[in-house]
Amino acid sequence: MLQIEELRLSLQAMRPDIDDLAEAIGYQRISEQVEELEEKAAMPGFWDDLENSQKIVTKTKQLKDTLAEYDSLVREYDDTATLIEIAQEEQDDSLAEEIKAGCDRVAGKLEEMKLATLLTGPYDANNAIMTFHAGAGGTEAQDWAQMLYRMYARWTERHGFTYKLLDYLEGDEAGIKSASVLVQGHNAYGFLKSENGVHRLVRVS
Repeated sequence: MLQIEELRLSLQAMRPDIDDLAEAIGYQRISEQVEELEEKAAMPGFWDDLENSQKIVTKTKQLKDTLAEYDSLVREYDDTATLIEIAQEEQDDSLAEEIKAGCDRVAGKLEEMKLATLLTGPYDANNAIMTFHAGAGGTEAQDWAQMLYRMYARWTERHGFTYKLLDYLEGDEAGIKSASVLVQGHNAYGFLKSENGVHRLVRVS
């Protein structure tokens, strides 16, 4: 039971950060904003100004997504805490692996949301377009470009973003010569804006 007790203490140590996060993202303020925007959307003639109404709908969705992400974090924490209680009450060490996985998920979501609070730039909340170009190096460079493309595609899926292929040019023998992808989701640009420049592959023999 020592491992489960250590996991309990590890999970418990995250609680203050989770509570602080609610303050950092302005959970209460966002909830009030959503209510106000939904009231506007319910007013007669809301769709008369299509451009403005679409902005309100988009803003409402972004705010709701933030609330849902935080609520998901709290649920994950509560579910893991409940599992720990069950394991300790029943003296069941077999739940340790499942509890550890829960703790890891809570820690991962917490760090990701804490990072998101730093994305306050004027364009950070927007979508992003990523382009990949194989550099000099022939087939190996084209193969490396495709590896990068697949890596970022998996990253978008794991982080809840969606991506749309805009352009894709296959390599002569393998890989790709170039590709362009639209990454859609709140803070997509903020998370990806530093992923620029040349990515090199160094083979160690």
